[in-house]
Amino acid sequence: MSFAGKVVVITGVGREGQIGEALASSFCEVGARVAAVDVSREHVVARAAALTDAGFDARAFPCDLTDPAQTAALRMDLETSYRRVDVLVHAAGGFAMSGVVAESDPAVWNRMFAINLTSAYMATRALVPLLRIGGGAILYFGSTAVVDGGQSAGMAAYAAAKSGVLTLMRTVAQEESGHGIRSNAIAPVAVRTTANVESMGSDARYVSREEVAAVARFLCSNDAARITGQVIVMT
Repeated sequence: MSFAGKVVVITGVGREGQIGEALASSFCEVGARVAAVDVSREHVVARAAALTDAGFDARAFPCDLTDPAQTAALRMDLETSYRRVDVLVHAAGGFAMSGVVAESDPAVWNRMFAINLTSAYMATRALVPLLRIGGGAILYFGSTAVVDGGQSAGMAAYAAAKSGVLTLMRTVAQEESGHGIRSNAIAPVAVRTTANVESMGSDARYVSREEVAAVARFLCSNDAARITGQVIVMT
């Protein structure tokens, strides 16, 4: 499964030990030219530098994907640097419990929508024109909380935002098929990241970062050329 020469933009490549780091390493290992994006300049520069030091082709692009001006600037920087984009993996986001709806904090609701759904929308809106140049793939991240039978009690803000991400994914799959762009999503249970283990303990039910990255590579590869508009649940 080669991505030799392909430009892969991955958002959420920030803190060490998180899913974005594993995704960036995984795509680099199969030849991709990785554009790493994160709101933290310090963290994304460090992750890209580690990949470069290992001999891979990676560059850092600090950007707040909830900010229209910064997202527009990101598109211009990517166009200048690469001329096109072949793959967008939108892993940026975050989780917080919002509590029972009747007693929940509107600030948590707004933040969950901003970092999960607004960031997905802004990244898509900015980069689809670059994906249309040669066609390609977009991959989003949902959650098992929002698939059939999922449990969302106490986390309505996060679940509602992730439901919106899946609707965005399906919409893009319909709208962009004529431009050769596929759009899919992964909906994992908790991923074994440093932050999740610290907050949930080591015995919780997890999928590994490497397992998620392997599915991401497949869905963005030519092997999945006939797959679009789908949610792959990982339990």
